[in-house]
Amino acid sequence: MKCDLVVVGAGPAGSMTAKAAAEAGLDVVMMEKRQEIGDPVRCAEGVSKAALKKLVEPDPSWISAEVKGARIRAPDGTEIVISEDRAGAEVGYVLERKVFDRALAQEAAEAGAKVMVKTRALGLLTEKGVPAGVVAQFVGEELKIEAPLVIGADGVESKVGRWAGIETALKPKDVETCAQFLVQDERIDDDYCEFYLGNDIAPGGYVWSFPKGRALANVGIGILGSKADSGTPIRLLRDFMKANFPEGKVLEMMVGGVPVSGPIERTVADGVILVGDAARQSDPITGGGIINAMKAGKMAGKIAADLVPRGEVDKRSLMVYEEMWRETIGKHISRNFAVKEFFVDLTDDDLNRMIHSLDGIDVAELDLKGLLKVLVRQNPKHLLKLRHLIV
Repeated sequence: MKCDLVVVGAGPAGSMTAKAAAEAGLDVVMMEKRQEIGDPVRCAEGVSKAALKKLVEPDPSWISAEVKGARIRAPDGTEIVISEDRAGAEVGYVLERKVFDRALAQEAAEAGAKVMVKTRALGLLTEKGVPAGVVAQFVGEELKIEAPLVIGADGVESKVGRWAGIETALKPKDVETCAQFLVQDERIDDDYCEFYLGNDIAPGGYVWSFPKGRALANVGIGILGSKADSGTPIRLLRDFMKANFPEGKVLEMMVGGVPVSGPIERTVADGVILVGDAARQSDPITGGGIINAMKAGKMAGKIAADLVPRGEVDKRSLMVYEEMWRETIGKHISRNFAVKEFFVDLTDDDLNRMIHSLDGIDVAELDLKGLLKVLVRQNPKHLLKLRHLIV
């Protein structure tokens, strides 16, 4: 098989890449190792309404719930509330990812991309030492797909990056080990996404509850890999459930890892581009990555459509993608990584003190940067290191 572009992975990053490139006239093949796109779900499924609408026109069938905002709970139970339009890229809609991912893949197909499920990439084809496509396994048989450019949208475990010589290894402190239950419980608040902080319940991370309507919610936990000796995510999540949703019924369970490393050193090589979690483009504070993945995929697809017809797929030519995403979403990721590095070492007393310092202050309409400014103003001695991040 021959084409202009191979996209490995059919999540939001891959589908946006394939759609943008196909719309611009490239012959695109997008492969997915699983037999069903969007399943299993390894995501809390939250996304900003405004950010999503800038990328696609939302369909009601994708959306499980709309929320009013986010509640952030300190270890001692004190909480602050932030409106959904200020709460970040993970709050607003709670999606039905199985439907959402398939819809994005369908849009890529409608744009002209060939979508192949149950197709696993085994390695890169090379010509004179330069990547020239992908060797894959399609329904048990070997398949060679020749293409001048390969885009790796194959998630946190990305093999495409490693095959291309890009350093993608994650240190324990740069990955959140996660577990999530789909929970049915009448006590679930359908109007708010909730975030629970505390080193006892989620060392180096947090617990979340994202409502999905009908008394359902994704209740999950992320703990920093370097602090995993405190217990496995599933055990800690069960402990949280006993304390907060003792009558909750677990209908589904999933586990996985989320990169919180900040940008890797490079995301391009000769004939290869990485997007989404494969490029470590998730938010280091929340671990959320849907919007960043879609933005990066759209950039990569358009750049591919520009460069492939000209035969300019060497590392130097592809640096235009590197520069574009780092000047946009990359700046946000770098700032949030520095904030994450500071906050993961705070004690529960530190976290309680900061939340208490907001007493009497209306933070509902503040975004992350505005909230940090208030926290620094209220806690100048403790948060001095964060001043350079909010100017």
